[in-house]
Amino acid sequence: MSSASGEDRPPDPTTAHAGSLPHVMQCEQGAAWLVTVVGAFDLDSVLVLSAALETGARTHSKVVVDAAGLTFADSSVLNLLLHFHRTAVLRVARPAPPIARVLELTGADTVLDVRPTVEDALAW
Repeated sequence: MSSASGEDRPPDPTTAHAGSLPHVMQCEQGAAWLVTVVGAFDLDSVLVLSAALETGARTHSKVVVDAAGLTFADSSVLNLLLHFHRTAVLRVARPAPPIARVLELTGADTVLDVRPTVEDALAW
């Protein structure tokens, strides 16, 4: 993904509309696959996220989930991330406060590789 200035930048989930359906944006960032999630994800929408993670894992050594735009995640999303992390290198970057709280309450933050920034998550 290229910006108007020609620099590669991760997508910005903060520009998404609050009422938009849950969706993912994905792109290559160096040696990693970046999956940016926006909106509320649950059992009905988790397959979209799962497909994006699988796409990245097929061709890249690391998959980064930018969770800044993730407004809600139910147990199906948490289970997906925990399962996927056992099969591929996965990093979760800048989870939104409600998501960070869920990760903390469930202890998933001690299992998943959670990073404060996308840049940190992309670095080896």
